[in-house]
Amino acid sequence: MPLFTAIGLMSGTSMDGVDVALIETDGRNEVRQGPSLFRPYGAADRKLLRAALDEAVGLTDRHARPPAILACERMVTRRHGEAVERFLEQNGVAATDVDVVGFHGQTVIHRPREGLTVQIGDGQGLADRLGIPVAYDFRAADVAAGGEGAPVVPVYHRALIEAADIVGPVAFLNIGGVANVTYVDDGYDPIACDTGPGNALLDDLMHARAGKPMDRGGRTAARGRVDEAALGLLLAHPYFEKKPPKSLDRNAFSREVVNSLSLEDAAATLTAFTAASVARLLPHLPKRPGELVVCGGGARNPTLMRELGARLVCKVSTAEQHGWSVDAMEAQAFAYLAVRCMEGLPITFPTTTGVPSPLAGGVLARPALQKQAPG
Repeated sequence: MPLFTAIGLMSGTSMDGVDVALIETDGRNEVRQGPSLFRPYGAADRKLLRAALDEAVGLTDRHARPPAILACERMVTRRHGEAVERFLEQNGVAATDVDVVGFHGQTVIHRPREGLTVQIGDGQGLADRLGIPVAYDFRAADVAAGGEGAPVVPVYHRALIEAADIVGPVAFLNIGGVANVTYVDDGYDPIACDTGPGNALLDDLMHARAGKPMDRGGRTAARGRVDEAALGLLLAHPYFEKKPPKSLDRNAFSREVVNSLSLEDAAATLTAFTAASVARLLPHLPKRPGELVVCGGGARNPTLMRELGARLVCKVSTAEQHGWSVDAMEAQAFAYLAVRCMEGLPITFPTTTGVPSPLAGGVLARPALQKQAPG
């Protein structure tokens, strides 16, 4: 199979910035990881993103672009274009050497039971700016077919496991704004679902009460104590009784029950909630995984990693311990999905999103003017 050079882009529910990553892949079980880059959003960008999230609560049409969302879409597209251009320049890569860009966009609402998932970002506009084909809108086809539309990266997790010849069952835990797990066992389609709040509630707490975008390094939570009564109320949410596949909107949970706690105790309780919600998933899996591999921003939070180790009855490691990228894995996944989009290969499965049968996804935008090689 030929190898394609692909760049993946991810702006997650943590809204911290744009991850860029390059891989070479056949879109199947061959993956060669390349360089990556992170380009943070500025304070004005994050303010616009939060305004778009607030406005999206009232959306009923996935194509509607009321003022804040339209302004945010233009900003998101521009920032992703800038990030790719910076990446190409820093790594000495020509646009003509890149076969496709995988552009996830920014999720502003995800309500699959209402047939609604919206990731803002102008895929055609980005393709025209870069002169490179862009695959985007990866979730819509799955939701339209009755699936959850999330998570969509498990097929990439399976490729990494197969390429490394690791014997399952193994679970990947990606902790972004929303946390999701991929369960991989030899010879089976991956099983996947969102597990719980990830960093979203904690990020919102820090923004509201400390004026900070996140609990960096878990330092605030480390100074607090877990309020078990509040944690019990959080875990009483009916979502945790559902079997996978299942998915969440960023705002599916409320932090109201920790509002009376000190900032430190509230942060500690929400951190424990993220870990405990993962533990609640394990009984729903066919077998208990021998290892949980953590990636995403949560892997950089020592307090959260300690909570996972204490609450899960399995080995807990980070992606870096296997030679994979903690920070760039989701961006790599969208590079991989972009190649599968070009090749017409399925990206979601009955066991990952509940879609009736394996389904290809994504829309491929070809640039109005392909960039020419110099000379």
